[in-house]
Amino acid sequence: MTIKEAILKSLSDIGNLTNSIEVCQHIIKHQYYNFKEAKTPPATVSALLGDFIRNGDSRIKRIKGKNGTFSYYLTKNETEIGVEVLTQTEPNTKRINKQNTYAERDLHLLLSTYLKSNNTYAKTIFHEQSKSSSDSHQKWIHPDVIGINFLNLQSKASQTLLKAVNRADVFKITSYEVKKEINTDYELKKTFFQAVSNSSWANYGYLVAFEIADSLYEEMERLNQSFGIGVIELKSNPYESKVLFSSKFKELDFKTIDKLCKINTDFEKFIIQTEKLLTANEKYIKSTEKELESFCDSYFESDSEIEEYCRVKKITNE
Repeated sequence: MTIKEAILKSLSDIGNLTNSIEVCQHIIKHQYYNFKEAKTPPATVSALLGDFIRNGDSRIKRIKGKNGTFSYYLTKNETEIGVEVLTQTEPNTKRINKQNTYAERDLHLLLSTYLKSNNTYAKTIFHEQSKSSSDSHQKWIHPDVIGINFLNLQSKASQTLLKAVNRADVFKITSYEVKKEINTDYELKKTFFQAVSNSSWANYGYLVAFEIADSLYEEMERLNQSFGIGVIELKSNPYESKVLFSSKFKELDFKTIDKLCKINTDFEKFIIQTEKLLTANEKYIKSTEKELESFCDSYFESDSEIEEYCRVKKITNE
């Protein structure tokens, strides 16, 4: 059999969560494959297990442990293994802090670059600047990032914001909740409902994460269908980011928008800039658009900038 067949056979034999070293040892013990041409069999098996995941092979899944290492299993054994139970993290569990790692807001530049490539202006909302930042009841009202996408803008330039929102082809506003990683069912539900709360006012709501455990996809799909929040998997190369589940459209909630404007100046300025662009005279459209762009988050314009940024910040999908 081939080495990939040997890996699948070994995972089937083991029938539980396992790591690449154990898989390699099992292959050698049962002589499923001769590693005579491989100088480092464990590294070879580890790389091929990673290939299964990166290539989207549905036969194998993996989960990330507390120490950052991956465990693998056959998808068909998921029910028997009880992956959801094994990966459940209790609310009071504290993760060991990683040294020299990136901050969550370091991902915002990658997100704004991805959104800009899709003609969406993005603006980070700094929660700590809100008038209610110390109020625990307001904890889940602020989005991390808001984005706006204009459609057929110039033909609607004479309309006010209130009139414009009655036209489905003018613009769409989206709320984004950004997370570094989602590894457990508990983390998924907590961050998902945070996104639900933070996007109640917007046309669309998305949960954006840099690392998502493969074992959570089925539950993400269920939550998406039930509550309409979409999911974006962000990549170190933002142009490779993927919308795993699309958000469902809803009308803007002006009462909540008004509330957010009163408690957060970033949000208020974003709405003001949006209204200025929508109501600008046609000859001032371009200058007003540049004003909005300068107010919003910056973004990368070249691959080399992205690569250098990720290298300095130690951001990697591997």
